[in-house]
Amino acid sequence: MRISRQMSQIKVDEVICIKGSILIVFYTPEKCWQFRIISRMGEIYGEQKIYYSASALLRRCELG
Repeated sequence: MRISRQMSQIKVDEVICIKGSILIVFYTPEKCWQFRIISRMGEIYGEQKIYYSASALLRRCELG
């Protein structure tokens, strides 16, 4: 399996299970901190917003 250079620069910071869904917080040099939510049904949700710290992103997730 080949891993692209871009893929190798992703840093996963948090993986949290919430009521059967999974929250993944990660960092990329191009787009800073982002998140994705994987639902129980396997659907993936996220935003194209940029967060400059993991704590700012997690606060956003807490506020809904």
